[in-house]
Amino acid sequence: IFRETLSKRGVRVITGLGKYFRRVDKNRNGFLSQAAFKEALKVFHLEMPEGDFESLWLILDDSKSDKVDYGEFTRAVFGEMNEYRKAFVRKVSFAYMKLDFNKTGSVPMVDIRKCYRAK
Repeated sequence: IFRETLSKRGVRVITGLGKYFRRVDKNRNGFLSQAAFKEALKVFHLEMPEGDFESLWLILDDSKSDKVDYGEFTRAVFGEMNEYRKAFVRKVSFAYMKLDFNKTGSVPMVDIRKCYRAK
């Protein structure tokens, strides 16, 4: 049911959830607590009955760590990426690593200008 709800709401909700997850992941470990995950669903109007949430949580927290990994969440919802998408992500990741000189996770326009000439 959750997957159907997300597919009806579209890619914008998933990308919005991703941004939200990264924003509330204060220690940048890629994991969210059950409370933070529940709050994220509420923010994006994806609330569900408590029993359904508990079932979803059991599926997502298969390691029983009381945390959910955002990557695992997206794989649970969308499944694995096909080979074309994996290759594309690898290329983009490689290009991004070259641009992120300081390894900060963000690339200022100044650094992009050093590598890219629009002429």
